[in-house]
Amino acid sequence: MNSKELAFKPASELRDLLLNKEVSPVEITRIYLDRIDALDQHLNSFITTTPEKAMEDAQAAEKAIMDKEILGPLHGIPISIKDLESTRGIKTTMGSLIFKEKVPEFDSIVVERIRKSGAIILGKTNTPEFGLLGSTENRLGGSTWENHCRNPWNNEMTSGGSSGGAASAISAGLCALATGSDGGGSIRIPASFCGVYGIKPTLGTIPRYPGFPTPPLANQTSQAGPITRTVKDSMMLLSVIAGHDERDPISLNKSPNEIVDLNEANFDKLRIGWIDHFGFGQIDEEVVSICKKTVDSIQQNGNVDSVGIDIGEPFEAFWTLFSTNVFASYQKLYKNNESQLAWYTQKCLEYGSKVTGVDYARAVGEIDIIKAKFASAFENFDLIFTPTTSVPAFPVGKPPTKINGHETNEFWGAFPNTFPINMIGNPAASIPCGFTKNKLPVGLHIIGKPNCEATVLAASLKLESNNPWIQETPPIS
Repeated sequence: MNSKELAFKPASELRDLLLNKEVSPVEITRIYLDRIDALDQHLNSFITTTPEKAMEDAQAAEKAIMDKEILGPLHGIPISIKDLESTRGIKTTMGSLIFKEKVPEFDSIVVERIRKSGAIILGKTNTPEFGLLGSTENRLGGSTWENHCRNPWNNEMTSGGSSGGAASAISAGLCALATGSDGGGSIRIPASFCGVYGIKPTLGTIPRYPGFPTPPLANQTSQAGPITRTVKDSMMLLSVIAGHDERDPISLNKSPNEIVDLNEANFDKLRIGWIDHFGFGQIDEEVVSICKKTVDSIQQNGNVDSVGIDIGEPFEAFWTLFSTNVFASYQKLYKNNESQLAWYTQKCLEYGSKVTGVDYARAVGEIDIIKAKFASAFENFDLIFTPTTSVPAFPVGKPPTKINGHETNEFWGAFPNTFPINMIGNPAASIPCGFTKNKLPVGLHIIGKPNCEATVLAASLKLESNNPWIQETPPIS
């Protein structure tokens, strides 16, 4: 195999090659670092790389294999970490100019578990400031080009956000695995735009803890998760980072084995509902057509039917909760460092600062209504399929203002189907399902019942086998 073939090998197959000594951790780590050096100047998918430490860890991983030591589940596999996760000894910017040189002394729970698994950290991937945007731009670079993370399928297009760096890096073959996080679609949007797989588990499946004690704050939307080239690779990473931790008391008491156990998830028996949108927003006709074609391909099982869900206009309730929780976390920065913050951070904090207790209570009540509507739909279906995004990747810095000739909201119009699922906390994934006439990827959105990651994964595996995308590599690869 040449270096590109190795770089695009699924992590599950790469692990077998490593354990069988057909390839060494040093070799594969060097391949990814060289690819980052050669290609990331066109993508800006990484904010920070750690080549010296990665090679040191690769040498230690190689020695452990040769010495026949007990190895972790991700031993020797190079991984990228989204730069919202705190990493001990590695710069953690949060996508913010304020933290441009910050080097934490602690790992987040996610990073702590990844280190224990034996994975090799290549660096930190690009994110908008504090993960507050559906595209990846921030003020860390010295020019417009450097501020935006680019899409490997067309680097004039956005990679999406807020895990845009992770999806771009996976798509271009710059790492074997990537971590993301999703507070309104931030795993699924970039996965769809970049033609890779991403899953947001049920809220609380993967614990949140930055590595040091913080005041207790509500988390009603945000969940870490994997972004990978194959479904099985996401299952591997989920098995490492999921599971309760007492430092996050609201994390769910589920074992990783329960989460990825597909024994009870027989795809042929799953009842699937199809809907293109939830009663608001516009979905590009070409995107709907591509997604519907994939859904029709499994229709022969007789387990797909249309479903109606109208949740009104949910963004105000989402934005009320989201912005208030952001303000509770970053209000000191708003008061003392406003001039250094990105435009969208200022907008979010300003809105959150004005939310009253009555506003917040009404938003919580609105979410309860939306949860009830989805719960009613799920009485008849095990899964609900929609387009992940309403459009394919759009030009950097230019979100759509019109879709199908109708005006749309510049802030959420490109992804009206993702943030409602954060409001209800259900698991959801985006899986590649085709390309537009302009050769841009389109993702199909798979939504499951709470705590039913297994059904989402079972459907994902079925769709992957029907329509394999692993052989597709973008122009920048």
